Amino acid sequence: MATTGPQGAIRRRAPRVDAIRNREVILDVASEAMASQDAAVDAREIARLSGVGMGTLHRHFPKKEDLVQTVLRRDFSRWAESARQAAVGAEDPWAALTDFYQQALTGYARHRVIVEHFALTWSEPDLEGIQQLRLVLEQLRARATEQLRPGVTTDDLLLLLVSLGHAVQITDKCRPQMWNRLLRISLDGLRADHREPLPADASSDTHRPNPDRKP
Repeated sequence: MATTGPQGAIRRRAPRVDAIRNREVILDVASEAMASQDAAVDAREIARLSGVGMGTLHRHFPKKEDLVQTVLRRDFSRWAESARQAAVGAEDPWAALTDFYQQALTGYARHRVIVEHFALTWSEPDLEGIQQLRLVLEQLRARATEQLRPGVTTDDLLLLLVSLGHAVQITDKCRPQMWNRLLRISLDGLRADHREPLPADASSDTHRPNPDRKP
């Protein structure tokens, strides 16, 4: 029978292999299109460039939002891992922190949508991508404790990345070196020779009991 034996097993597996390949091609094409345009890129154009029909695209991603989110999660994780590898390769703790920001923001400059995605997920720190970055920055902060000004937290470093990401978004096309200047200024402000106390984080008091509050 056609469905028995090794050859039959190969024929049964072939559609699955093709489906996996099609899915990866769709994701690669969508990622490139979103990097150069934005999340509003036409799904029909993605299907055409991927060499598949709309039916195939919809089988993998029933809604366009499914495709966008899958691309962003994949690219975000790859980007974070690339930045981590660049940073851990530096022996000097300060160079490691500097290299992380440089690599991360260079990735921002290549992918327009990832900036918006990162900012939107800032308030949801348990998401995989944000948690991945948080862990990297925590390691870098711990290594560079002696080089960092007192009071700098992991959240400070993470929010600085969000802010600089917006700077990349609005300056990379017209003034591509502007965000690099801002990065250097920001990193100088993190150095330990700035001994002035940092302002308190008001959010840390949000859940503390108020002794003056009446029951």
